Amino acid sequence: MLNFEMYEWVNILGLIIGLVFGAVAQAKQFCFSGSIKDYILTKSTKRGASVIMAMIVAIVASAVVSSLFELDFTTTQYYKSNINYVTIILGGSLFGAGMMLADGCSNRQLVKFAQGDSNSLITIVFVAIFAYATAKGFLYGLFSPLTNNSTLIEWSSFIQNSTMNIYVIVGILVLFLLYLIKDIKRIMTLGDGVIIGLLVALAWYVTGVLGEESMERIIPLTGITFVYPTAQSVELFMFYQVNELSFAISLVCGVLLGTFVMTFFNKKYSFGCTASQNLNRTKYNMLGGALMGTGGVLSIGCTVGQGLTGLSTLAVASGVAIASILLSGTITALILNKYNKLPMCFIFEWQDRPDYQI
Repeated sequence: MLNFEMYEWVNILGLIIGLVFGAVAQAKQFCFSGSIKDYILTKSTKRGASVIMAMIVAIVASAVVSSLFELDFTTTQYYKSNINYVTIILGGSLFGAGMMLADGCSNRQLVKFAQGDSNSLITIVFVAIFAYATAKGFLYGLFSPLTNNSTLIEWSSFIQNSTMNIYVIVGILVLFLLYLIKDIKRIMTLGDGVIIGLLVALAWYVTGVLGEESMERIIPLTGITFVYPTAQSVELFMFYQVNELSFAISLVCGVLLGTFVMTFFNKKYSFGCTASQNLNRTKYNMLGGALMGTGGVLSIGCTVGQGLTGLSTLAVASGVAIASILLSGTITALILNKYNKLPMCFIFEWQDRPDYQI
């Protein structure tokens, strides 16, 4: 009964990784964009600390997996030849603005939708449409003079897309983490970051080690990412004969299912937060989704695809991408907050604070 082909086991494990990711993200509301919003609105650093912890664990755990099983991360999309840093920065900037306008990045929208926020479905659909259009459709041709510009590619070659020093990057992240947590005892509350970081390394193992044994299909060495896989999921839903179920699509389905199941145990976050504030979010969801779909493809990943998975390979391009996303997201959030359009859903703060509330 369990006599599956190896590529089927890869898909099953992708579904399981997604299940765990969705359950953890729902229980703790793990979110890149939310961590920025928390600090701007309440000076809370709890979710930001979880994000940094996930980065540290993803980098270290992926390095261990790479060393033990001889995985070559330079064969992944994060080290693609003819890198164009202008495109990377533009894509990251578009994605960062989009995730703030839509109130959540691509994986966050999957979690929000599965936990009961129907507005997020609008964003998911627009992410899928514009990601596909940028990768293979009308927008691909529109951006082609920029993405394939020989002058920009030549300029980009002066900064080689090499591997960053793991000790320097992890050291910087550890210092940043210590600044955010203030009290070393609080590290014990960042379990969500640890689990999600480990899932990144597990994804590398599944696609790189188990996937290598697949004789029926070629399994590319990939990690956890959500923008283009969301587009692929919609394509699979509409044209099943054309597209085949993959690790990335299984991952997206797992996040939705894991979040939905966790919502039954954790009622605290199982609703949208903007309806009661009299804000019409539809236009923001549409525009934000469009920007994230386009930007995520141009920057070769989203906050998770570049901020965790890409960064775990220590590619220079991933560092540039996530820096662009965070800078753009912060600027956009500050502008939205100025006009009182940055809604606060919940308060996330350290439980050892006397003024802690939720």
